[in-house]
Amino acid sequence: MAVPGAAPSRLALALAALAALAAVKYYRDAEAARQQELALKSLGSEGLFLFSSLDTNNDLYLSPEEFKPIAEKLTGVTPVSDFEEDAPDPNGETLSIVAKFQPLVMETMTKSKDGFLGISHVALSGLRNWTAPVSPKSVMLAKQFKAFLPPKNKLDLGDPWWIIPSELNIFTGYLSNNRFYPPPPKGKEIIIHKLLSMFHPRPFVKTRFAPQGSVACIQAISTYYYTIAFRIHAEFQLNEPPDFPFWFSPGQFTGYIVLSKDSSHVREFKLFVPNKRSLNVDMEWLYGTSEGSNMEVDIGYLPQMELESTGPSVPSVIYDENGNVIDSRDPSGEPIQFVFEEITWQQEIPWEEAAQKLEVAMYPFKK
Repeated sequence: MAVPGAAPSRLALALAALAALAAVKYYRDAEAARQQELALKSLGSEGLFLFSSLDTNNDLYLSPEEFKPIAEKLTGVTPVSDFEEDAPDPNGETLSIVAKFQPLVMETMTKSKDGFLGISHVALSGLRNWTAPVSPKSVMLAKQFKAFLPPKNKLDLGDPWWIIPSELNIFTGYLSNNRFYPPPPKGKEIIIHKLLSMFHPRPFVKTRFAPQGSVACIQAISTYYYTIAFRIHAEFQLNEPPDFPFWFSPGQFTGYIVLSKDSSHVREFKLFVPNKRSLNVDMEWLYGTSEGSNMEVDIGYLPQMELESTGPSVPSVIYDENGNVIDSRDPSGEPIQFVFEEITWQQEIPWEEAAQKLEVAMYPFKK
């Protein structure tokens, strides 16, 4: 038997709940705007920019983790990375990666073409001689890509984390221009350095100026896989002594990796410098060996700089049903073809949304 007024009563409750949610959202938005205004009045625009460069989750509070770059700068003590590389597994899967590179279009340099402003062939020799990737193809262990996996507290779609944390902000300044050889990579820097070394032998995985580092977020999730979107700020030193340093700094490297949650299998990998804009590379070079030496600055267009896997990672050793090692080629001499299951994504966000999350992580003021 229906109870008179029951349906209208439920409708009224639902409307009241929606009104309450809207009121809560309005209050939170208004409070966030008020806090932002108070912070601007208290710190000024430059101070707020410095604060925002440290406030990675944009909650207007600095946690001990967020304050760490300042503490390290003041104390001079850098904690040991908690990332541990797995011992190489000779039986693990391997991934083949190819490098594609088209050199800078010299005519797009705005003021530093040969003969203009007295720029000599010597100053641009490293740039002119870089016409192809140093390693057109490389084979890497799938397990090396473990560095791209999310930390346990960053398993939501679009929630960014740092693969290589930035160590620079307005307070800490910038790194020296007068360097030729990158420092030995450590921890999660190793895989980024190894990948970028396919293009040129002297990649710096930490740029001289902020925003510095590599950031990532989950774009899609399945039962066994993640699609991880990433953004890397890195640069290359194109000259060696006796020439003066020449810095080549793409606007960004971006890309994605489809990786199993235990990092034993890589389904896809791609890294590239975006080329949709007419200028996408900064260049700087010194005319002396000291920090006070004159520096020339220019920009230009790089048509192509990308790395891409040729297919999914495959076992380096194959066993039969009895556990015996078998040849990786069939009796006719052709490589054994592997069949991979289709991945069904349970949650995902568009690439554009993931890229925007990474950009805001690099440039917090863009929020």
